[in-house]
Amino acid sequence: MPSSTRRAIDRFQEGSSASDPERSSLDPRFELPRRERNRNHSGTKPSRSGRRRQQSRSRSRSRGGTTREERVLGSNRSKGYGPIKAPPPVIGRPSPIHRHSSPPRSDFEFTSEEDEGRGSGWMRAGRGGGGGSGGGWWDKQIPKPICGKHVSHGTLVMFGVTVADVIRTCLGPRAMLKMILDPMGGILLTNDGNAILREIEVAHPAAKSMIELSRTQDEEVGDGTTSVIILAGEILAQAMPYLERNIHPVVIISAFKRALEEALQIIDQIAIPVDPSNEESMLALIKTSIGTKFVSRWSDMMCQLALRAIRIVAQDDATTGVKTVDLKRYAKVEKVPGGEIEDSRVLDGVMLNKDVTHPKMRRRIENPRVVLLDCPLEYKKGESQTNIEVSKEEDWNRILEIEEEQIKQMCDRIVEFKPDLVFTEKGISDLAQHYLVKANITAIRRVRKSDNNRIARATGATIVNRVDDLRESDVGTQCGLFNIEKLGDDYFTFLTKCQNPKACTILLRGPSKDILHEIDRNLADAMAVARNVVFDPRLAPGGGATEMAISVGLAKKARTIEGVEGWPFRAVSEAMEVIPRTLVQNCGGNAIRVLTALRAKHAAGEHSFGVDGETGKVVDMKDHGLYESAAVKVQTLKTAIESACLLLRVDDIVSAKRPQGEGGPGVQQGEVGEEGGGA
Repeated sequence: MPSSTRRAIDRFQEGSSASDPERSSLDPRFELPRRERNRNHSGTKPSRSGRRRQQSRSRSRSRGGTTREERVLGSNRSKGYGPIKAPPPVIGRPSPIHRHSSPPRSDFEFTSEEDEGRGSGWMRAGRGGGGGSGGGWWDKQIPKPICGKHVSHGTLVMFGVTVADVIRTCLGPRAMLKMILDPMGGILLTNDGNAILREIEVAHPAAKSMIELSRTQDEEVGDGTTSVIILAGEILAQAMPYLERNIHPVVIISAFKRALEEALQIIDQIAIPVDPSNEESMLALIKTSIGTKFVSRWSDMMCQLALRAIRIVAQDDATTGVKTVDLKRYAKVEKVPGGEIEDSRVLDGVMLNKDVTHPKMRRRIENPRVVLLDCPLEYKKGESQTNIEVSKEEDWNRILEIEEEQIKQMCDRIVEFKPDLVFTEKGISDLAQHYLVKANITAIRRVRKSDNNRIARATGATIVNRVDDLRESDVGTQCGLFNIEKLGDDYFTFLTKCQNPKACTILLRGPSKDILHEIDRNLADAMAVARNVVFDPRLAPGGGATEMAISVGLAKKARTIEGVEGWPFRAVSEAMEVIPRTLVQNCGGNAIRVLTALRAKHAAGEHSFGVDGETGKVVDMKDHGLYESAAVKVQTLKTAIESACLLLRVDDIVSAKRPQGEGGPGVQQGEVGEEGGGA
């Protein structure tokens, strides 16, 4: 620091302490009023109002009260500023109270190191040749945006790592369960990353962004929701040392994207092609996904359920020739409490929680003819409210006859096609039920539209919007058996033994609803993994073998990169080891020893070696048959690295608000939310 600057600082400190002894002990955020400050610096006689304030301060102290400065100091302490430690003065911007006033008579303005490091506000240079490029107050004051608050990347990294630590113990076959209490008093027991994070309420935007990763991963590939959060948090943590060394975030992001391209190439090299029609390979893949879940005890049965459901739903699109697997629409899961888990099965048809509308209707029919309607079998009411004035009794009777004739006409039209079953999404009147029972037709009303679509796909029927539009080609004839069974306290309708169902229902049985919900989540992940292989028939070794292969490959590549960009590139290599390390830690193994041995195996070119999640030892994944879908690995890498790059680009957190006065729905200048941490 120049000697002239140092002398100016000493003069300021001596003058401030001599004029006001309490000045040095006050909160650095507090400053005296401008008139008294000018007096202290210039040595002039205070004005009449200044003398009155000094007298008032003296009387307050003599009565044992507090001065204005002490009250402000106490307020600052109550706000959580902590013990007052006067920081060493540094040259910087004026305090907020002086931003819009003329510059004081002192040579320099001082702020705390914290405010100086934050870099927001106005920066200005002083006289004497120190603290700036200019030489006086004629230098331009540089305004910073007041709509946002400059946030440190350390805050974003901290929240990202915190979210990852929440579910770090939920990875692998030795994963722990989380018990979540919902606002309604219910209990959720699961180790599924997405199910845990979507129930957690967070306020910081960085934490919300991390939780969104898990939801995106679940929607895209259905598996790897825990791995993507852990990997993203580790990448952010590895990037923090380079940010502290003042490496620009753009340089780090460029290295991360380059590392992502190299990692995807490594996956292509170690991936193994697989035939989706090979049942043994598919079962081994699904078993790997099931092995880390609650239902791992019944893994063989669950693998069979998932594989059969996928093969029923998978169809080739006649127009595009692309294979489609719509699990959400055509693979329905029905959870019925009671019985044993081994009683769960896949129905090659549709199951509904419905009963017949009339007790005399048939409850079991073989090879039924099915008619599907999207209209009510009732008297058609007007679209708007209609009033009819009846003056004669004969007119009233005629109105009733017209209603009966219309219902009978609709039923006669249905009877012409000799159906055995009639499903409608609307209601069925008592008179219509009477005519249908006389024709020996079973009717079920108020069926959900989604269930009606699955029935149409399973039986080959076509949904008709008007009874008059019904044709012979609209009648479904592919169902082999219709029957109604009682499970627990409810009656269920079964349409099974369909010739080419194209839709299925998975019936899950279990002792309680909580267990059934967990089985449902685990089965959904298993079916999603099998679906991924149908679209991308490649497998990658599990047990952290793929991640360690990427880590070793990136470490070799980093040695060839010159310049600063090689450091963040190496950070991704180190972050990839978090998956095998977590697997070892969750089963109580020695992480350092196991990772060293695993790293040596991969350095020798044996990329199929990974960590056995049950024992924590290094084993060959080929011998154990532990494989994962390559699509899941690719999506995990892309999501984790791209999300880390996104958070590293953030420097402001702005909370927008709507104008309170008149005007349109525009957005005013934002204010920093409470969750936006500063540097």
